[in-house]
Amino acid sequence: MFQAIIDFLEDYGPWGLFVHSFLDAVIFPIPAFFLQVSLSLLNPSSALWLATFGYVACLLGTPVGYLIGKLMGKSVLYRFLKKEWIDAATDRFQKNGEAAILIGSFTPIPFKVFTILSGCLNFPLWRLIGYAAVGRAVKFYAVGALFYFYGRAAESMVKDVSLYIFLGGVPVIALFLFVRGRIRKRKQAAAESEQQQPAKVAQQQTGSADLGSDA
Repeated sequence: MFQAIIDFLEDYGPWGLFVHSFLDAVIFPIPAFFLQVSLSLLNPSSALWLATFGYVACLLGTPVGYLIGKLMGKSVLYRFLKKEWIDAATDRFQKNGEAAILIGSFTPIPFKVFTILSGCLNFPLWRLIGYAAVGRAVKFYAVGALFYFYGRAAESMVKDVSLYIFLGGVPVIALFLFVRGRIRKRKQAAAESEQQQPAKVAQQQTGSADLGSDA
């Protein structure tokens, strides 16, 4: 059934990919990656244009998937997707939601798992959209650039490049989150120090007043 839907969408070219990418972020179980590759094979010169259609539609679908998770919970995922995908995504999300979204944006796990989980777990929507914008741009435009520059020969490269992006992206994301965590801790420590400063001054003034009264 799902393959019939993809074949139907393929007949509509970029707009078919637009619909598929939107649904990919909402509930459709087959990632838009497959239709993007099929359409890019048909016309490699339009691959970057196709990537743009898919990217924009995915971002538009992201808050819809988030709302589904908010209203219906995680159980809706088990009706359409593999249990191992959902469990793996949930485990990543519980450890670090931000890293899960960034990494999940270009892994084989369907992206709607992360949009719906974000809603279930009350992850901030604006952060979800921001991280999705970065991660999905990498996924869509990496595939688009390959077909644009290498033509139909890129078909054999796509899987390997996706793997390289994943392997290269994980250390970069880890470094980014580590540095940002250190900066946040420093800011938090500075804020706590500023809050404690008036209390210290008040204690000193109280101590001085006590000494004056003793005298």
